[in-house]
Amino acid sequence: MILRPTALLPLALSTALVGTLLTACGSGSGSDAHTVRVVFQQSLDNKARTMDNHLARVKKQFEERYPDKKVKLLPIKAAPADYYTKVQQLMRSPKTAPDLVYEDTFLINADITAGLLRPLDGYLKDWPEWDKYVDTAKTAAKAQDGKTYGIPDGTDTRGLWFNKDIFAKAGLPKNWQPKNWDDVLDAARTVRKKVPGITPLNVYTGKSQGEAATMQTFEMLLYGTGKDPLYDAENKKWVSGSKGFRDALNFVRTVYHEKLGPKVSDALDPNVYTWVTGEWLPQGKLAIALDGSWLGGTWIKSGAAPWKQWDKVLGQAPMPTQNGQSPGAVSMSGGWTWAIPAKAKNPELAWEFIEVLGTKRNSVAYNVASANIAVRKDVAEDKAYTGSMPGLTFFTSLVEHTHYRPTLPAYPQVSTAIQEAMESVTTEDAPVEKAADAYDKQLKSITRGAVIEK
Repeated sequence: MILRPTALLPLALSTALVGTLLTACGSGSGSDAHTVRVVFQQSLDNKARTMDNHLARVKKQFEERYPDKKVKLLPIKAAPADYYTKVQQLMRSPKTAPDLVYEDTFLINADITAGLLRPLDGYLKDWPEWDKYVDTAKTAAKAQDGKTYGIPDGTDTRGLWFNKDIFAKAGLPKNWQPKNWDDVLDAARTVRKKVPGITPLNVYTGKSQGEAATMQTFEMLLYGTGKDPLYDAENKKWVSGSKGFRDALNFVRTVYHEKLGPKVSDALDPNVYTWVTGEWLPQGKLAIALDGSWLGGTWIKSGAAPWKQWDKVLGQAPMPTQNGQSPGAVSMSGGWTWAIPAKAKNPELAWEFIEVLGTKRNSVAYNVASANIAVRKDVAEDKAYTGSMPGLTFFTSLVEHTHYRPTLPAYPQVSTAIQEAMESVTTEDAPVEKAADAYDKQLKSITRGAVIEK
């Protein structure tokens, strides 16, 4: 399931909507001790039914293995933020809590802190498949208490996509591999000068882009400036006043101040993601995009915007660290997990479903169908996976350089504060120092002073 990141979580649902959700789960997961109830997000796009098909296949396998047990699939058709809220509403009561939920790593610690999820360590110690998962993916589902609350089913990485035809016209290398931030900006400046009418570089920015701005742009920059640039896990404090934060903001400002990016009005339009994937890249209007591994899935025959030549026209390059310092490249990863609610009445049955869901065969099938990046070492080496789509091997290789967001309860508010700082330098309503100072002030308030100066 490839989903565009969303930063804001609605505070409440309408009474009617909540009532509809509660009814959908019947009288609660405990109403039938032989049925496992599985809640997952269903795409708003009726053509995108990858998860539905995947779970239907696993349901059949499960019911064949356990003839006296049943699976009830409960899709919630909603945008990400609405899905988060609906699932939280369901998990709060034992009368409505499902047995298994599809949980975004973006909010897993917030739900853990709220007491909504059950630790899985007791199951994991006897599950041989767990050793096959890469450490970074395991970390994404681990809470501050050191316990694991979710089983990841795939992840994503981010890097630079570039149009080789535009690069040829600009006299840039066909196999472009920038070594630092200046190389990226200089390539964009060359395109602007030598190929007029083309947008040189897109980086998402501002509040309207939500988590896409925070994660796909700002944190891709910030995590290339040094160790623990956003949250210092050792001291359990958020980082304030750092030079890296200001340098990342200055990169964003440079892109829009020098007109290397889209028009500011377009950059702040909620539809810009659709334009990038559906028009600007396929129509040769954009030279470089800092974006995600899932883009190829948009252009395959069954994708939302089929484009036959994409794998020949576009190249990929890792996003370099600020000055080319070790390890030389940076990426950010998100992903989703399968989690068992704390108030689920059939947790053992839910775990048995996870065991069927988590076989290598099912993991390969899902990662191939969804264009996800594998989180298991055996899947990443499987030929059915590696040969499924051009560019997949490249984006899988970025897992070793990837970082996960600090999935802490305060993170959604921190993310919003970052977006506000980005927007103010994009529109040039504030210089970098003023925008960064405003962020530092908000950070101190959001975290109740749990900050460390760097």
